[in-house]
Amino acid sequence: MAIEVDTKDCSSLSDADLTEMADLCAESSNAFEIGLLSKQAEAWVLCTVASEGGKIRGFSFCTLERIGGTPSVVTGAGHICRNTKRDTVLRAIITDQLRRAVLAFPDEDVLVGAQFNDAGAFEAYKSLSDIVPRPDHKASGEERAWGRRLAKRFGIGASVYDDRSFVARGNGNQPVVLDHVSAKQEKVSPAVAAQFDSLNLAKGDTLIAFGWAMAEDLEKLL
Repeated sequence: MAIEVDTKDCSSLSDADLTEMADLCAESSNAFEIGLLSKQAEAWVLCTVASEGGKIRGFSFCTLERIGGTPSVVTGAGHICRNTKRDTVLRAIITDQLRRAVLAFPDEDVLVGAQFNDAGAFEAYKSLSDIVPRPDHKASGEERAWGRRLAKRFGIGASVYDDRSFVARGNGNQPVVLDHVSAKQEKVSPAVAAQFDSLNLAKGDTLIAFGWAMAEDLEKLL
């Protein structure tokens, strides 16, 4: 059965939608409860939902906005099902968000930012360029500044964010991440996984990561 994807206004999400989302990720270490999802629906403008046979298989809260004048797709809480179609679900969600980005920001490069706490979630950035952080790359001053801008956008204080490692230290609360675990853990680059070694998952530490969707690539989605 085909995966169907739709990006809708958060205001149109029903209690039943939020309940199904919570049930979907209930067994994950990033189990988003109804209360948190309700707050996400208030904090973000859009929610991309992937479904199969009328059942939600993945979701991602997001917004299309300009940060310092730069077109951006910023994502909040998201979860991808753990079944064999997880890669297809993730790709469908990211593609739909990027398609909406090119409609909102034609002929412009777009920054895409999120919080991760699992190396497998970097699969969301397969189509992006100049991903930061990445192995064997020393972030420039401007890239570090982008990390700080995103941390601020996520409501993370400067005192708990390290702009050299791109790590945000948690306070014990549920982190707001794009929750995806690769179906092929053995193929996750050890160098990419090493970027998560310093995270204290029990406290809710996250890695803030971003990449660029180039205008010429986005145009192909139209």
